[in-house]
Amino acid sequence: MTYIPKPRVRHPTLPTNALGLTRRDYEGSMSTLCAGCGHDSITAAIIEAAWELELEPHRVAKLSGIGCSSKTPTYFIGAAHGFNAVHGRMPAIATGAEAANPDLTYIGVSGDGDSLAIGLGQLCHAIRRNVDMLYVLENNGVYGLTKGQFSASADVGSRAKRGQVNRLEPIDPVLLALTLGGTFVARSFSGDKAQLVPILKAGIRHRGFALVDVISPCVAFNDHEGSTKSYRYTRDHLEAAVEADLVLPTAEITASYDPGAARAVTLPDGSVIRFRKVPDDFDPSDRDRTYAYVRGRQEAGEIPTGLLHLAPDAPDHHDFLEMVETPLVNLSFEELCPGADALEDVLAAFR
Repeated sequence: MTYIPKPRVRHPTLPTNALGLTRRDYEGSMSTLCAGCGHDSITAAIIEAAWELELEPHRVAKLSGIGCSSKTPTYFIGAAHGFNAVHGRMPAIATGAEAANPDLTYIGVSGDGDSLAIGLGQLCHAIRRNVDMLYVLENNGVYGLTKGQFSASADVGSRAKRGQVNRLEPIDPVLLALTLGGTFVARSFSGDKAQLVPILKAGIRHRGFALVDVISPCVAFNDHEGSTKSYRYTRDHLEAAVEADLVLPTAEITASYDPGAARAVTLPDGSVIRFRKVPDDFDPSDRDRTYAYVRGRQEAGEIPTGLLHLAPDAPDHHDFLEMVETPLVNLSFEELCPGADALEDVLAAFR
């Protein structure tokens, strides 16, 4: 992975949080993603959320798998712990790390290929176990690193850059998480920072697995007419965005709209995507009604965004395992491995 450090320049008037850190202190290296990539907008939102929450960088662990999304952790909180796992296996690494040291803040970043194809089983069990972490799924419906094949989240009828039409039903991570008992389920758009930052902050503070599905258009392979994960389609299915004869793919696209409202977003290729933000009186505690709401909005050609489901008092990974209060990382070798006699006593209980 190419690593280009950012120059360590700090202007004396930059605002600081209670730790005395500026937003620059939560940055990582220079991004090598395509100019205009939605993933970089997500990085900016994570940086803002971490700064506002006053996270101690050395108390953060960031993890990823393989794909364009796997590069994202390089670009935020450079002083944090990090682990780049093999393709689709990041949830297992996060589960083990969080089991050993729950005192860290875990931020996992994955993509629709990494999470919904090769890593689908890993993601499902992390949700079931309610591992205490923020899981950001950067969803663009395409395999960017391998030049534009459909991913498992590509919608039926979506057209690839080379003209192929997807005929397979997509895997919706929001509906998947609701089905598996997810305790924090949200969706947002990379271009809507005003909505995304508060969702990320809530996800970090949530005790349990916080899944945030972020529609993040790929400007290189999935931002064309016929794509349902392009900037324009996404914004058309967020009331009509500004029409333009030409919008360069390197230009940042943003959207702001009120709770309960829908907004159509026009993308550089002329396609449109339509978002609907959940209303203020939306009840995220009713899992069945949330599932029906998401399906209903999808049938209307809209993508619902916001905090869709929350179960704050659900048992987490450590409750299920009946873990000791002291983090395993702080226990001595003798406490973790009491010896052959203790093992024999355990085995005898099963005879």
